[in-house]
Amino acid sequence: MCSFQETREALLLAFDSGVIDEKEFVLLYEESTSKNPSFGYEDYEKFDLNSIDPATCKADFRVEKNDLFMLKEALNIPDRIVCHQRSICDGMEALCMVLKRLAYPCRYSDMIPLFARPVPVISMLTNEVIDYIYDNHHHRITAWNQDLLMPLKLEAYAAAVHDKGGALNNCFGFIDGTVRPICRPGEHQRIVYNGHKRVHAIKFQSVTLPNGIIAQLFGPVEGRKHDSGMLADSGLLQQLSQYAFSSTGDPMCLYGDPAYPLRIHLQAPFRNAVLTPQMHFFNESMSSVRESVEWLFADIVNYFKFLDFKKNLKLQLSAVGKFYIVAAILRNALTCMYFNETSKFFGLEPPTLQEYFS
Repeated sequence: MCSFQETREALLLAFDSGVIDEKEFVLLYEESTSKNPSFGYEDYEKFDLNSIDPATCKADFRVEKNDLFMLKEALNIPDRIVCHQRSICDGMEALCMVLKRLAYPCRYSDMIPLFARPVPVISMLTNEVIDYIYDNHHHRITAWNQDLLMPLKLEAYAAAVHDKGGALNNCFGFIDGTVRPICRPGEHQRIVYNGHKRVHAIKFQSVTLPNGIIAQLFGPVEGRKHDSGMLADSGLLQQLSQYAFSSTGDPMCLYGDPAYPLRIHLQAPFRNAVLTPQMHFFNESMSSVRESVEWLFADIVNYFKFLDFKKNLKLQLSAVGKFYIVAAILRNALTCMYFNETSKFFGLEPPTLQEYFS
């Protein structure tokens, strides 16, 4: 496959040698000209991580400079990334492209001074690494993670929640749905319109743990779907009934808001018209510890602000749902390295980076 530049050079050679006439040359030359704007990149130096200041590295990539190598190894990013049109890139550079893209709303052209590559190449390399992270690690967050959710760890999570004031002594985590605004689509707008938030959006269901880790993420689903509908579609209740037990066989549970049904493995606040003092105490105590789930939702968006710029999140033009799942995986990686407010609040250490990605 020839590039536009190679095609134009071949046309010039054919015209000079008389193979094609002037009319044919003009027609073919116009067809072989890229419709994308031309951004100069030849004047910039190639990406060199060693030349980047540590403070700049943390601001641009959300990771300490020395920890980037540990993150690359944990994610098992290949040393060389090859795109379908034969563009080749060092694995570390490609990972930094993804982190830079997600860290803050920016255009690919804004990344040229840092990476000295054409816009299409930056785009392809970024998508290549996002696909790689999703394909190789999404099971850690979209399925029941046996390492994170083994019986002894469920007991430790429940003890931390109870010690922090939660009335339940068998609650190992929290469940909630999050609405992620997107650009208004050109068609099927009603499907993704969320009437409660009054935005076009996709939704995710998240299970969070007191050690600051997002244990499970289900989605994306259309923005109009209710949280109880997501719960039914996710199959989480079946997984809880199969795996959510302590080492002694006692049932463990998640705690959610009033939108969720009451089950052995799923608890919610009392919703009676008249609440007794004991009911008030239960609701208030569990509400105070449940706030941590909102902190984790905020963490994802605060660290990867690209996800909060809805005008650039366009269905059918980019993998909006995959971006959020990959960002959640990276957020878990950052929690393993640096902790977060949730883990500090409950006084529970998250797994190490090596343990989480083992």
